[in-house]
Amino acid sequence: MTDSTTSRFGFVAFAETWNGRLAMLGFVIGLGTELLTGQGILGQLGLG
Repeated sequence: MTDSTTSRFGFVAFAETWNGRLAMLGFVIGLGTELLTGQGILGQLGLG
């Protein structure tokens, strides 16, 4: 139902769906690195 004239930027369903997917991916990667290294995210960055 998406055609070439539909906006993909701003607060539209397409953009919000991908924003949510990428946020979940980042969260899982952050938890994974925390479990593997034993340090929190701030500790890995040298801030904590």
